Formats: sequence, C-alpha cells, structure tokens
Amino acid sequence: MILHKDNSPSQPFIQQTSSSITLKNRWDHFLARIGYKRKWHRVNPGLYSIGHPSSESPVFVTANYTLSFDALRSSLRNIDGYILALDTKGINVWCSAGAEIFSTEELVNRINAVSLHEVVSHRTLILPQLSASGVAAHEVKKKSGFKVEYGPVRAKNLPEYLLTHQATQEMRQVRFSLRDRLVLIPVEITNTLLLLLITTVIFFAAGGFLLSAGWVAAVLAGLVLFPILLPWIPSPNFSTKGFILGGAVALPFVLAVLIGKPGAPVWQKIAWAAVYLTAFPSVTGFIALNFTGSTTFTSRSGVRREIFTYIPVMAWMFGGGMLCLVITILLRLFGAG
Repeated sequence: MILHKDNSPSQPFIQQTSSSITLKNRWDHFLARIGYKRKWHRVNPGLYSIGHPSSESPVFVTANYTLSFDALRSSLRNIDGYILALDTKGINVWCSAGAEIFSTEELVNRINAVSLHEVVSHRTLILPQLSASGVAAHEVKKKSGFKVEYGPVRAKNLPEYLLTHQATQEMRQVRFSLRDRLVLIPVEITNTLLLLLITTVIFFAAGGFLLSAGWVAAVLAGLVLFPILLPWIPSPNFSTKGFILGGAVALPFVLAVLIGKPGAPVWQKIAWAAVYLTAFPSVTGFIALNFTGSTTFTSRSGVRREIFTYIPVMAWMFGGGMLCLVITILLRLFGAG
C-alpha cells in the first residue's frame, strides 16, 4: 500500500498487457525495422501485469522499446507475471545497456516508482542477459533489496528457464545469424537513401554513368553485402573487412576504365582507376564500421580503437580519390590529353 500526499491509501499503478501480438503491433515493428520515426516505437515505462499474477509471480525487466517489450510478452504465453519496463528512451536492451541507459540507477528508481515492494512478496527480478553490461546486480540488491537474475539471451527461452531458473549453455549463447544481420539492412537503407540519391546525381553529373554506378555499388556493398558476408570476409576488423569488400566491388569498374576506352590517355585511365580504388573502398569501409553498433561481438574499447585507427585512413583515401576526380575533370574540361 502507498499513500498520496493527503495520506489516503492507494494501490500501486499496474498497467495491463497480454502475450498477443496484434496487426497494429506488427505494423509498428515494420516501421521500426525500416527506421521510420525511430523515437515513436516505445511503450510507457512502468509495471505491467500479464495473465493473472499474484504476489508470488515472477517479475521480468525489459526496455520500453516496443520490439523488446513485445518480444518478451509474446514469449510469456500462459505465464502469469509482471513486466517492469524501464525508461530506455525507446532503445533496445543491448544498446541501452551499453549506453548506460538500461542501468542500475534506472532499475532502482523504477522499482521505487512503481512500489514493487508492495506488489510482490518475493525479492527477485529476471533481467535479460544482454542487460548485464549496464546493471550491477550487487548494487541493485544493496539499494532496493531485490536480487537480480540474468535470464537467457532470447526471451523465447524464458518458459524453459523458469522451470529451473538455470540457463543452459545454449540459452547463454549470443548469436548473430544471417537472419539477425538481414534485419539490419532495411533501416540502414532507409537512413541512407536520400543522401545516396543526391550524391548519385552529383557523381553522374561529374563523371557519367560508370562513376555514379560505381558509387552506388560501393554504398550498397556496405549497406547490403557487408552484413550478409560479414562472417566470411577475412579480417578481424570491421573497417578492413569493409576495405576488402569495397575493393572487390570496385575492381570491375577499374577494369572497365582500363580496357573500356582504348583511345584514352594512359594518365586519364590511371586517374580514374585511382578514384575507384581509393574513394569507393573507403566509403564501403566507413559504412561497415557503422555495423559495430549492431553486432553482439564488439566492445566499446575495440570500436574506439577501430575508429581512431581507420577513420583517418578512410578520410585520406576518400580525399585523395576526390582530388584525382577533380583534377581529371578539370584537365578534361581544358582539353588536356
């Protein structure tokens, strides 16, 4: 029981939800996957009941991003319990934990805000495994009295987990399968589409169809081919994987430049080849580096190291390629060669 300011008693506010995913929910998931109005895809933070819970029912903690919340509740079919949705600004569990939004402080504050002590008689919370980087279990225990259990990586394994409260090795395994990687492509394309269209027009005006086609190929290689081929590109770093992929995609355009115009001056062929081999692989590498924020096997220190090591290289390569392009265009305009 909690009290209002006038000392009148009231019950903790508990919202209701269910395990059913409606057509409206699926439409929201689709919009989230393509990156449409990213900040819209969230539920109200707070405490939710699912099924017909009692004071002894389990409490599951998740982010208030709709895809995270819905993945959890849809896995709790025929399970009575509570869902505590933290205010993660509409960001998923893993990313918000890494950003210290799904945090010890937010969890403790939310426990107090919903008066969870008054709702359940036990003192155990079940958190997703991927939230561990943002939550210090011993601090939660010290500040709130609630013990933290880290459940399985995927919510779908919760029914089995609840039988013993012990996660198997399979449940603990973090995977980044082809399906997981394919899911990332639509939002990346959506976020880049307008810029891609504008720059493609610019490259077409500057160098014609072949140059603009090479540019589109370099960008799409980073957005589409990279997540698909990620495990098989031979390099430990995202940036160098991107360079390798970008170089492979650029090769057909280099060959087209070298053999496509037999009468063109040698210097002109070399300059155009330099554009494809420097500027475009650096673009693919830059886009590839962006996927470090989506994968499950990177670390903040590793990403930081990659950024400081390879971003300057990418900038010099892209700048050098653009310089070759400008010089080639100017010389052609003034009739050189």
